[in-house]
Amino acid sequence: MPPIKVGFVGLSSTGWAASAHAPGLLNAPSFSLTAVSTTSVASAEASAKKYSDLTGQPVKAFHGDASGIANYKDVDLVAVSVKAPSHKAVALAAIEAGKDVFVEWPAGANAEETAELAAAAKAKGVKSLVGLQGRQSPLVKKLKELLESGVIGKICSSSIIVLYPRELGAWGPSVPERNLYTVDASAGVTMLDIGVGHLFDSVTYLLGDLATVSATTANHYPIVTVLDDKQQPTEKTVNSSAPDQIAFTGLFKSGAISSAIFRAGLPASQGRKHLWEIVGEAGLIHMESDELSSALVNTKAPKLYLNGALVEVQQVAGPANNITSAWEAFAKGERSPNLEDALKLRRLLEGVTRSAQEGRVVNL
Repeated sequence: MPPIKVGFVGLSSTGWAASAHAPGLLNAPSFSLTAVSTTSVASAEASAKKYSDLTGQPVKAFHGDASGIANYKDVDLVAVSVKAPSHKAVALAAIEAGKDVFVEWPAGANAEETAELAAAAKAKGVKSLVGLQGRQSPLVKKLKELLESGVIGKICSSSIIVLYPRELGAWGPSVPERNLYTVDASAGVTMLDIGVGHLFDSVTYLLGDLATVSATTANHYPIVTVLDDKQQPTEKTVNSSAPDQIAFTGLFKSGAISSAIFRAGLPASQGRKHLWEIVGEAGLIHMESDELSSALVNTKAPKLYLNGALVEVQQVAGPANNITSAWEAFAKGERSPNLEDALKLRRLLEGVTRSAQEGRVVNL
């Protein structure tokens, strides 16, 4: 089969998409990068030149709104890796043009936007892929293998405690200016959206959907100090509307109990970054790590133990590994997280927020 022609919105010459997505797209025979689109003429031309040189084939530059790249004849799939508030407009342009679409998680700024994208994709009959690459993690694959083998028997509970330390530069008492959108609850990139969202996509992929959720949240850092490019405090502060402590319990549809505590803003020295236990009637799976971003199983792999014995799991060098595997799985036609999956996850997170605000158990 000929390679899938990809037009990439948000693929600059540097940044997240350049380091996480480009390696897989440039090296996978299943894909061909044919176009890029960024916010300005200069950045688009710089990106197009870089990837034309790397691929040895012309990469067309677009800038501004996404209609140009979405309607470009040499694009089969439009990839969207821009800030969450811009997901909807860019992805809708691709869908309306009849193109398949990749959308970075969280696939919109809120559940309403994700629902609109999912409905549009279904109506147009286009395929979608969402950046929930944790399912491709060697850790998650090994967990799925263990759970499906029945080695720990019927699942009774899942318990998670994680910390996103202040050194990560998000959701804490001080945040670099470039990351200030992470403390705005309406922007779609809070700890609930990103931290809880990525991990709980893997949780529900492995253990099934939750039927209920009961949550409590707190904001210990309502005033955030702005850091400069050298990570030094400035005289500027901003208000944070996003919770930095989230605790919730729930009941899986299987009958197993789920409990989770997510913390942000504390120094890295204060507590393990990742603790996760899955208890079965016949055994125990335990995961732990002290690496800074190990709570994000989509990019890191904590140590895995089965009944106290260490289980060898392939380590990944960075986020590009799992993301590349996700792109390859999509190209092969394997079941991959799509906009319908993103909507289901969004509704879980929305349930957490509603439960905390209303002080009640929410049925999902």
